[in-house]
Amino acid sequence: MEIIKTDIEGLFIIKPRIFGDSRGYFFESYSKRNFEKEIGEVRFVQDNESKSSYGVLRGLHFQKPPYAQSKLVRVIQGRVLDVAVDIRKGSPTYGKWVAVELSEENKLQLFIPRGFAHGFSVLSEEALFQYKCDNFYHPEAEGAIAWDDPQLNIEWKLPKESVILSTKDTKHPSFAELDSPFTI
Repeated sequence: MEIIKTDIEGLFIIKPRIFGDSRGYFFESYSKRNFEKEIGEVRFVQDNESKSSYGVLRGLHFQKPPYAQSKLVRVIQGRVLDVAVDIRKGSPTYGKWVAVELSEENKLQLFIPRGFAHGFSVLSEEALFQYKCDNFYHPEAEGAIAWDDPQLNIEWKLPKESVILSTKDTKHPSFAELDSPFTI
């Protein structure tokens, strides 16, 4: 696998080596040994999967300490724009974000460490999204930022009228209102 550093410390794009022939393809989606050698030690404890249709936007979510989560995300089917926002107070990139298109074709993954808000928009007719977490989900520790925050100015690659949100995702505070529980 190739580990690609982003403009934000700790956030990595992972490009697997794909071995294909007339029968199909094979690749390692995760190797503890390689991951720890290139990125560091992370103990994943939970795998999640979501299925969404075109226009669905999930985010920007995070889990507050002591239940914060690092995530390793990828798309099994379809195409999404995956976004991670640095919410670590004291970070030189606080409030900055990275967006990566993840798809069944490119098989890229994004590693998102603790201290980031995360979300994605579905760009294909349908998408199957999978991710590993290094901590269990706790509903009482949920945190979020408004997906359309003007200060962040994220380009989700969807027309605004096509965006489909959960009721919960329509009510998140702005980035300016965020009292981030993460510091560097």
